Amino acid sequence: MAKNVNKGRQGIRGGRFAAKASDVMEEINASIDFDRHLYAQDIVASQAHARMLAETGIISEEDADAISGGLDTILSEIESGAFDFKQELEDIHMNVESRLGELIGDAAGRLHTARSRNDQVATDLRLWVRDALDGLDTASKNLQAALIERADEHSATIMPGFTHLQSAQPVTLGHHLLAYVEMLGRDRGRAVDCRRRLNECPLGAAALAGTSFPIDRDGVARALGFDQPMANSMDAVSDRDFALEYLSLAAILAVHLSRLAEEIVLWCSQQFSYAHMPDAFSTGSSIMPQKRNPDAAELVRGKTGSVIGALTGLLITLKGLPMTYGKDMQEDKVPVFEVSATLNLCLAAMTGMVGGMTFDTERMKADAGAGFATATDLADWLVRELDMPFREAHHVTGKLVTMAEKKGTDLDGLSLDDLQSVDRRITGDVLGILNVDDAANSRSSYGGTAPGNVKKAVAKARKRFLS
Repeated sequence: MAKNVNKGRQGIRGGRFAAKASDVMEEINASIDFDRHLYAQDIVASQAHARMLAETGIISEEDADAISGGLDTILSEIESGAFDFKQELEDIHMNVESRLGELIGDAAGRLHTARSRNDQVATDLRLWVRDALDGLDTASKNLQAALIERADEHSATIMPGFTHLQSAQPVTLGHHLLAYVEMLGRDRGRAVDCRRRLNECPLGAAALAGTSFPIDRDGVARALGFDQPMANSMDAVSDRDFALEYLSLAAILAVHLSRLAEEIVLWCSQQFSYAHMPDAFSTGSSIMPQKRNPDAAELVRGKTGSVIGALTGLLITLKGLPMTYGKDMQEDKVPVFEVSATLNLCLAAMTGMVGGMTFDTERMKADAGAGFATATDLADWLVRELDMPFREAHHVTGKLVTMAEKKGTDLDGLSLDDLQSVDRRITGDVLGILNVDDAANSRSSYGGTAPGNVKKAVAKARKRFLS
């Protein structure tokens, strides 16, 4: 065993160094604690590379078969937990290669022909991010499905719509929830765009300049599901745009989740009392037995900071790097892995919260009428029915709001005499548009909050996002 480990280490340092690396150097240089996550991608890429080497006559079919079989064994060992990862072998690539040598002997040494760890890790990480994007799309779609179902259920539930966190106009809860469906739709679109751009294969770029061996880069790209090989060998090993783009779209998605989480926190507070969090996503207090804390929503909101920080951190790591590969790039994987785990957890938590929340529809409707929320409807009526310029209608409505405020009532509490004392042209027809139900129903323009619109929007959202 020690002999094979030494051969693995010699493969990295070669004959260039007379002394072994210090323990500190080994620790700072090792990435196996995190890049072991790339094991499946590393093995599948190595198998594709070995098959290509055989097909082009660079290595024998026998060696390629031995390599492929040995890699299958290693994959099984890792997935069963039997594989012994060694820090002294630095990374996933050398751990796999060293174990392959133990299994099949000298044929293992032929696997690294015509490639470098530079193009190897770039390929592995692209494959990993591609898989992560597919998983992210599925998790986002699940949250959309939960939101769409609740929107359908509450297509006619009236609630306050806010600007500046002040009551603005009545809206429907279904319309409110569908806003997040649209946000998630754009998030999924960004993931699709990122996947399309990253789907080029670096393998075959070798260290930075390509290789003198007659390799088939197109064949390897096809075997790994890439659209094509990367066109420039220097770009192939140094590009991490795809990781930045992944973290960027992840940060935007996390912000959207955080905004929804913030609203859930507000809605579950006693001051709002719009929503009730299910027990499965609530916690208690160590000292106050009456508390029901929406901790799942708060944690989604809090974890957004780490996602944004990951993007910022990798941007700073990469900003000063010259062409081509620098060991700084070893730091690209931790933020990507951590963000993927964080986002999947947050999406699952949010899906559970959205699906399990109950709403106090009476409280929401009562609040929808507070704060003179139908004032805009009154102004619109004055424009539509009395042919009043909007600025004049705005002025008249403002006077009526002041009157209602002094009387301690909402606009629908004013009498016709009250209304006509400000403008004699106002008729009794206006009384039918000052309640919140009529106000919401009147917003029937495309994209508006009217219940009929929401039902149509739900049907379209199911087709656009879930089919």
